Amino acid sequence: MSVQNLIVELFVEELPPKALKKLGEAFSSAVFERLKSQGLTDADSVATAFATPRRLAVHVTAVATQAADVQLSQKLMPVSVGLDANGNATPALVKRLNGMGLDEGAVTQLSKQMDGKNEALFIAVTQQGVTLAQGLQKAIEEAVHQLPIPKVMTYQLVDGWSSVNFVRPAHRLLAMHGADIVNVTILGLQAGNATQGHRFEAKQSEIVIQHADCYVEQMKNEGAVIASFAERRAEIVAQLEVAARRQNLQPIEDEALLDEVTALVERPNVLLGQFESEFLEVPQECLILTMKANQKYFPLLDGPLSQGGKLTNKFLIVSNIAPADPSAVVGGNERVVRPRLADAKFFFDQDRKKSLESRISSLDKVVYHNKLGSQGQRSERVSAIAIAIALQMGEADLAAKAGIAAQLAKTDLVTDMVGEFPELQGIMGRYYAQHEGLDDAVAFAIEDHYKPRFAGDDLPRNPVGFCVALADKLEALVGLFSIGEKPTGDKDPFALRRQALGVIRMLIEGKLQLNFEKLIQDALSKFEVEEAGQEAMVHAIKAFCYDRLSVNLRDQGATAQEVDAVLSLAPALLMEIPARLEAVRTFSALSEAPALAAANKRVSNILKKAEGDVDAQVNVGLLQEDAEIALNSALAQVKPVADKLFESGDYTASLQSLAALKAPVDDFFDHVMVNADDPALKANRLGLLATLHQAMNRVADLSKLAS
Repeated sequence: MSVQNLIVELFVEELPPKALKKLGEAFSSAVFERLKSQGLTDADSVATAFATPRRLAVHVTAVATQAADVQLSQKLMPVSVGLDANGNATPALVKRLNGMGLDEGAVTQLSKQMDGKNEALFIAVTQQGVTLAQGLQKAIEEAVHQLPIPKVMTYQLVDGWSSVNFVRPAHRLLAMHGADIVNVTILGLQAGNATQGHRFEAKQSEIVIQHADCYVEQMKNEGAVIASFAERRAEIVAQLEVAARRQNLQPIEDEALLDEVTALVERPNVLLGQFESEFLEVPQECLILTMKANQKYFPLLDGPLSQGGKLTNKFLIVSNIAPADPSAVVGGNERVVRPRLADAKFFFDQDRKKSLESRISSLDKVVYHNKLGSQGQRSERVSAIAIAIALQMGEADLAAKAGIAAQLAKTDLVTDMVGEFPELQGIMGRYYAQHEGLDDAVAFAIEDHYKPRFAGDDLPRNPVGFCVALADKLEALVGLFSIGEKPTGDKDPFALRRQALGVIRMLIEGKLQLNFEKLIQDALSKFEVEEAGQEAMVHAIKAFCYDRLSVNLRDQGATAQEVDAVLSLAPALLMEIPARLEAVRTFSALSEAPALAAANKRVSNILKKAEGDVDAQVNVGLLQEDAEIALNSALAQVKPVADKLFESGDYTASLQSLAALKAPVDDFFDHVMVNADDPALKANRLGLLATLHQAMNRVADLSKLAS
């Protein structure tokens, strides 16, 4: 049994670029894992993935020609069926042994083992290891079958009769173990040792691979192909930086574009192109988007975009060919991009001929949801909600601006530019608002009302933007809940989980002193919901948002107990939650915390079982036991301090002050019978516990911390 390195390559027609990276990784992983599971690799074996527009490949080190034999224990049948009362083999067992090529004497080789609740007969058998050809055949078949293919193609094989399904038609299969061809087939192809190089740059049409370890170098030197996706990507980055540095400029940073361009070329060659400066009058977002989305170019900036860098009239092209004179390639790309930029300029010029306000009526013709009306009706609701939010903030001037911004926020949806580039919604609304001379606070609110659009996205830039963005998301949440469109399982067609997180982030990170429940009620009032069902609707939306918040807080490192302790109180102001959570974490580290949490849980259970409501009041004259007198005295000292710290927002110190209650609380439960025979005594002790419960659970429900 020899051990050699293995190379497998599937040569196909151009693969979908946005899926190439994932396809390459999946193909490599599936082949390697299946080989490993069959015992054909050792513990030190390593798989390296390769993926280009026309090939998926994997190189695996230390692959055996045949897996080692494996000793297995095979179950035959229950002891009660296989052996008679004297321990001799029954006819059933003899028949089974004969079927395995063994005689009755093999009974002595059997062992008895428990199989669930019953004892069974087992026999040790040797399973011959699979050959590489057998194992690789299974590995390739499973890899091809399991590929995350975006869309399958059906095509005929060369025989003209058979057809197969794959992401793109496959033309060659290469499989080599060292210098030897492995006899496997897939998609109607027989494995060989030859492949094809670059469509235009290869030295010869067919590349014969000499050895599995020669694949990378031969593909690079003879085939003009950089097989590694990561290496090709790094080469593009390096060339982009060099080309940009020569112009004293900076290429735009876009990881997704880098991946896509890497998937479009087999040997990259970065070239410089440019367009007429007059196009720079168009908002740079439009030009950048059309160059990236339509042409896969890298626009050049005079500085980082995140730091206000401005677009220049130069761009970088990642070409798949490297002619001695690149002028034809550059000129061709410049001719192609010019009409795209001209279209953007035309749209921009045409759109500015109409005001945003004049477009409001056009929103009535755009359907938002068949049960919730048009975008025009939605804009009216969002405007009313935004005004209510601003008034809750206590600013009349803010309410006026928020109302205007909300009315205009969706009007760019009916512009030519956004019709062509939907990704620019909001952005173009801001440009058109500024062109009309509207207040910058209103203009930026129009752009920012979609924020935050995803995890880590920026929040709105000003209070007007916060009002409109909150209103927009609350309108979507409440409106869609009101017609039964709540997300279920992994289905969330209207992205309501994202909308909920957006509301949560703005309230918490924006430190907005807005009552969460009132926000929902204000939004709900703009929809026709029966009064009887309004309270349940508010509760359902709150629960949904708190569930998203709980997941988010746990993702940030908080424990489920800590999160539950804070959220179970449903704080009216979400902005308080981080401080409350930090206070709970600090409290949990105290030595007194476990005992106080356990005592709090005990108090909660006692109060739940009490008949009727228990008032947090204590009649000092009815206190008899030393332990209850001591607890009441401790509460009289600690509670005012804890309450004052709570009211000042120092939740950590408020909880820490409760540590002084540990000894009197423990002593109380050791020496005082709460359920006394005397009703007045019992009620007074329950009142003492209610006072204790009230003092301990203002920041969080500490009983949730009890294990």
